[in-house]
Amino acid sequence: MRVATDIGGTFTDLVLVDEKGRTTIAKGDTTPPHFEKGVLNLLNGLERPVEEMDVFIHGTTVVINALTERTGVKTGLITTRGFRDVLEIARGNRPDLFNVRYQKPAPFVPRYLRREVDERLNYKGEVLTPLDLDQLKRHLDDFKEQGVEGVAICFLHAYTNPSHEQSAVHFIREYWPEVAVTASHEITKEWREYERTNTAVLNAYVKPVAARYINQLEKGLEEAGADAQTYIMQSNGGTTTFTQSKKTPIHMVESGPVAGVYGTAILGELIGEKNLIAFDVGGTTAKCSLIDEGEVRITTDYHIERTDRSAGYPIKTPVVDIVEIGNGGGSIAWLDEAGSLKVGPKSAGAVPGPIAYGQGGTEPTTTDANLVTGRLSPENFDYPVNMEAVKTILEEKIGRPFSMTAEDAALGILRIANSNMLNALKLISVRKGYDPRKFALVAFGGGGPLHATALAKALGVKKVIVPVASSVFAAWGMLMSDLRHDYIQTYIHRLNQLDLTSFNEDWNQMEQQAVEQFETEGIAEDRVHFERFLDMRYLGQEHTVKVPIPEGRLTADHLQEIIRRFHEAHEQHYTFRLEEAETEIVNMHLTAFGKVRKPALPPLERTGKDVDVEEALKEKRQVLYEEEGWLEVPVYDRIQMEPEMEVVGPAIIEEKTATCVLYPEQKLTVDAFGNLIIETGV
Repeated sequence: MRVATDIGGTFTDLVLVDEKGRTTIAKGDTTPPHFEKGVLNLLNGLERPVEEMDVFIHGTTVVINALTERTGVKTGLITTRGFRDVLEIARGNRPDLFNVRYQKPAPFVPRYLRREVDERLNYKGEVLTPLDLDQLKRHLDDFKEQGVEGVAICFLHAYTNPSHEQSAVHFIREYWPEVAVTASHEITKEWREYERTNTAVLNAYVKPVAARYINQLEKGLEEAGADAQTYIMQSNGGTTTFTQSKKTPIHMVESGPVAGVYGTAILGELIGEKNLIAFDVGGTTAKCSLIDEGEVRITTDYHIERTDRSAGYPIKTPVVDIVEIGNGGGSIAWLDEAGSLKVGPKSAGAVPGPIAYGQGGTEPTTTDANLVTGRLSPENFDYPVNMEAVKTILEEKIGRPFSMTAEDAALGILRIANSNMLNALKLISVRKGYDPRKFALVAFGGGGPLHATALAKALGVKKVIVPVASSVFAAWGMLMSDLRHDYIQTYIHRLNQLDLTSFNEDWNQMEQQAVEQFETEGIAEDRVHFERFLDMRYLGQEHTVKVPIPEGRLTADHLQEIIRRFHEAHEQHYTFRLEEAETEIVNMHLTAFGKVRKPALPPLERTGKDVDVEEALKEKRQVLYEEEGWLEVPVYDRIQMEPEMEVVGPAIIEEKTATCVLYPEQKLTVDAFGNLIIETGV
């Protein structure tokens, strides 16, 4: 059997697929700070013994948690003389433009732990000043006295020639083998000195933390009797081995969320939908990403903690282009100093959780609001629900200041939450030049189906898809993922002056590097597949767009096609093209996939009963809608629904871990695989 687990802020999810394609799902509480315990609890609760597991894939929040909570290790930085303060200088394009008291985010490495050594390369990678290892040794001795546990190295122009960084790493590992060392070229060979330095620092900062966590998880799996191939989800939408993830844990910064995006692309391929918006609502956050013509969008312009008031911290690694906001089922509703209603980003989490959990929660949440409006049933909670307590707290904290009943206050909370989620959906569609009316919305996570139909109406999306096992869909996406490595090399050349012989040779070298890396991970060359991209711009521009290019040996005819694709992509992103302007390559980007065996998704089994949706009717109950008010609506059991069954809204479709809300005149059909296909009527 193949098993995938995904750790979220509130819940830990598990999906198991056996040799016959049958799927089992499980959900349990996330267990900070020992996150591996939640995973092992789910594994030990399976009906089948863990010994039968032959593949285990894991998505974890341990890296992003260590960064946001500042629980990494004390880290030192070694850099080229004159570049000690690059982390402090950062970038000048501050987000909070009119704030005269604006302060840049504090570097993860304080100035006294940022040290310079004599060494210098020019922009071509030619050595101007040799590396002074004696200076390096003195800095290391000082770092030992300061209690440093991680060392980052970033030398000028190392993306072109990493020899000095390689020498420094070799020296440190010989002289001080206990310290966790990271060189910038091991993470990225893209230019941008500040971004490269910060990425190397953050990897060094979390490396010991990630290694400890993975070792604990490995030990727990071994003690449970598991003898499986083990993989970890990366931010680029692919997986990697446990061993590799310990070396470059920064690639796991969005480990869990991106799996659902990749799963959305796989699902779209299965049901014939190429243009999709992945929409994932968990207990703590809502996440969304856009898939255009079946392609998951990848970016290296990723930042943590970036807001409209803070520049955040750049991470120059390939990450699925995802927007994440602090709005989930556990998001707390509160009033600001001006008396305005807000929802999130603070969450009640799994403990104490929403008021409805009865575990000591005293703050109203989105889950409580969905319960009071009738969208959720008290019967589906793991704990006895005290509805009077939920309504009383909701009315006291939110309703009374606005002279509202608890029910109207709950509807107000849902409106604010939906507004926040709608803004996130616009950020990855309208704001990037895409018309959401040409896309289908795939809703998953415990709260995705609850909110998706209302958001689709507001956004003009004509179709909503709620996949099978929607509440654990991100974990399902991991089971469908291949091993993946991205190789990005800065390569500044004008297309009209390109030496095609040298250019083709550089691609061949990158592909050979990928093949060799996959060999160390047990993937044969015949299972390695490549995709090529160029980051391009008009001469004189600052920013680039990513352009897919053909495989194989490139010719002059290919270059003309690449230029045509660039003009189209530029117009898509920036609304204009300059046909007569010179074009320039900035980066070569090779994506290498190590193909692994994946479980087939079988059609939904039919029981042979009449295709009458009334067979799945559970009850009728009152539900509060935004425009229509209270309506008595039918509630259907999703488990009892079969292919070709249809429902016309208003209605509720329930399963144990997720609920789908159908608005008046929206039409739902169950497809052959058991997915819910909803026509929104817009």
